[in-house]
Amino acid sequence: MRRGGIIVGLDVGTTKICVVVGEEVESELEIRGVGTSGSTGLRKGVVVNIESTVESVKKAVKAAESFTGVQISAVYVGVTGGHIKGLNSYGAVGIRGREVTPLDVERVIESARAVYVPLDREVLHVIPTGYILDGQNGVRDPVGMAGVRLEVKVHIITGAVSSIQNLLKCCERAGLEVIEIVFEPLASAAAILTDDEKELGVAIIDIGGGTTDIVLYKDSWLQHLSVLAIGGNHFTNDIAIGLRVSVSEAERLKKSFSCAAASMVREDDVIDIIQAGQERKILRRYLSEIIQPRAEELLNLIKGELLSCSGYDIVSSGVVLTGGGSLLDGLDRMAEVVLGLPVRIGFPEGIKGCRGIMNNPMYAAGAGLVLYGLDKESKGAFYQDTLTGMFGKMKNWVAGMFR
Repeated sequence: MRRGGIIVGLDVGTTKICVVVGEEVESELEIRGVGTSGSTGLRKGVVVNIESTVESVKKAVKAAESFTGVQISAVYVGVTGGHIKGLNSYGAVGIRGREVTPLDVERVIESARAVYVPLDREVLHVIPTGYILDGQNGVRDPVGMAGVRLEVKVHIITGAVSSIQNLLKCCERAGLEVIEIVFEPLASAAAILTDDEKELGVAIIDIGGGTTDIVLYKDSWLQHLSVLAIGGNHFTNDIAIGLRVSVSEAERLKKSFSCAAASMVREDDVIDIIQAGQERKILRRYLSEIIQPRAEELLNLIKGELLSCSGYDIVSSGVVLTGGGSLLDGLDRMAEVVLGLPVRIGFPEGIKGCRGIMNNPMYAAGAGLVLYGLDKESKGAFYQDTLTGMFGKMKNWVAGMFR
């Protein structure tokens, strides 16, 4: 649903709430501004305190409105968490020798969607991963081609009904209409990946505060997704326990002085910490010695996931790290060693106005949500997930509570 050319993405994360405001200018996206606030009501990507989450969302929206002068009423919301799961499906329809139409594509995708989904789960996305026309594989876009039988392979992304319902409730109580809920790494991919990387094969590793999302692309199609229940907050907690400092002080130390490997830090580097209300000096190497085991654990879990899904046969062009956790100094170099693949940090690129504060991997999901919304609206798509199924029912139910 178009809002005067304005498109807004809402990234509801474990450590931060981010609102990115974009505007369509001559069929291109231009970022107008961003608003952020700390997130206190989520754990591992899932709402655990509705009141705190609502207040955090309101603060971020207010900051974005003050920065841009735009009144925000409708948003594309990003979702992640361990409850997100993916499964493969298949569908087929008859064409009877005529040309394939967009309606035929919709029919074949709908047939692939007709699989059993437990009552406690809701379908978020049905993503085509390849079309087959009369036995011919590798068809990118069958519209306009003639054939008798059209088949499609899809990847269905589902989430827990309760988690999605609580997220919708928070947005409604914050005075926002949810246009669509989007799995965040899909949005991040739009902001940080090149077409060549998607074609050759690439892995996005989105390291957030509470979770790490892994998404693989090959031949420009989504191939695999998974969510690991470990993220940047685990580094913060390790520092707080290891140095006996407060969580806020541990977060400051992580952002300002941390390094993924102790070997990357000079032996004589000294940093100031606040411990028991007093300022003290420690070797920076001690901080890295606390962080290194957790960084190695995370990267080995990622490697195990790539091995289990034959990811090394897919990611020919390497790995793209994004999310706030990717800013840990030296993590990309350690990842190259552990994973044995080329690694780069993914920043939002190729977007007008995406400079300064926005030129940061922690805003990749927010920028990607706006790009996702622009793509949907430019195609004039009518979102089936918001109008049918349990998701539509939840929107109506949640909205009805606050009328």
